[in-house]
Amino acid sequence: MGLKSNLHNFKEKNKDKKWIPAFNAIHTFLYLPNETTHGGTHIKAADDLKRTMNTVIMALVPCLIFGMFNAGYQHYLAQGLIESADGFLGASFWTWDNFVIGLWKVLPLVIISYGVGLAVEFVFAIIKGHEVEEGYLVTGMLVPLIVPVDIPLWMLAVAVIFGVVIGKEVFGGTGMNILNPALTIRAFLFFAYPTWMSGDKVWVHGAVERAGTPDAISGETILGSLAQNNGTLGYDIWDMFWGIIPGSVGETSKFLIIIGALFLIFTKVGSWRIIISTLIGALSMGLIFNGVINAGWVGESSKFFGLMSVPFWQHLIIGSILFGAVYMATDPVTASQTNKGKWIYGFLIGFISIMIRVFNPAYPEGVFLAILLMNVFAPTIDHYVIKANVKRRMKRVKVKTA
Repeated sequence: MGLKSNLHNFKEKNKDKKWIPAFNAIHTFLYLPNETTHGGTHIKAADDLKRTMNTVIMALVPCLIFGMFNAGYQHYLAQGLIESADGFLGASFWTWDNFVIGLWKVLPLVIISYGVGLAVEFVFAIIKGHEVEEGYLVTGMLVPLIVPVDIPLWMLAVAVIFGVVIGKEVFGGTGMNILNPALTIRAFLFFAYPTWMSGDKVWVHGAVERAGTPDAISGETILGSLAQNNGTLGYDIWDMFWGIIPGSVGETSKFLIIIGALFLIFTKVGSWRIIISTLIGALSMGLIFNGVINAGWVGESSKFFGLMSVPFWQHLIIGSILFGAVYMATDPVTASQTNKGKWIYGFLIGFISIMIRVFNPAYPEGVFLAILLMNVFAPTIDHYVIKANVKRRMKRVKVKTA
């Protein structure tokens, strides 16, 4: 209590200093904000931005820990040092060696993500004289989960700087951005360094050729396998559900993503409307493609046949559509705000994601592109939903006054 009181007094004495926003950020991180609503309030609640962000982080932590185990497991599996027969519950997965490899590769990604991102936030807070919000707490956790485990740290640092500056700060900071910062970072990485974000050999530690090192390990993604093998899965359905497959650090375990979704819905942090509608949109597009195949409109010789022929429901357990629906599409700042708009917004994300996945064999995953696209259109969707509501109510007024 004494330390908190001293920090508060220090803050008051130096409130006119240029660097005080950075100090306020550290103070808020350690303690609850001392600020209270000075005017009259309509709704009183115990939640604030810090609690909301911490809730999302708690939902992401299981995916992070699992990703560390899986990174080591895929490394040793690719080298032939362990067998995959034990599966998710087997002793070969939950070993200390797997975790050590994963920790060694994933923890630096987390440190760079938070260190560089928060440094940029602090610099802008000092330059512009505004408070440092807690919005990057979630972005900093999301970024390591949506990149390959072997991505060079300097690339990640450059991408984080770009994503925070262009994706958020140029719009005014947390709450003002129109694009999801984490997805902006991933988009920058994909278009600036495509060979490190796509292909068959970027998803397993040690799989990419480095300075004359023999390219002896290949870690192919599921979507790449489907695109090349006419829709034939190279992995067991349950392996894909539990997540013991190559892929981005936190996107592989659909089981843990579902648990995280239920937690976010129960705490009312994540919108169930957006999650459900995104999955409905993905299933609808999958059904359309299955119908095209069944009708014989696309032959096996077509380059699109492979992913078109995948049973529609399997699109939910391959790739990152489920992760995007739960943790990305539900971003309260960049998503639609109206209830009807959330249904439209989510449906179009799922629909467009599967469309990009099928029609772009060179990069058979379109979730982040679909979400970024709908981030841009979310305000337009809300505008027309509100406009339609106003128009409908005006008709009621005319009927009553007639």
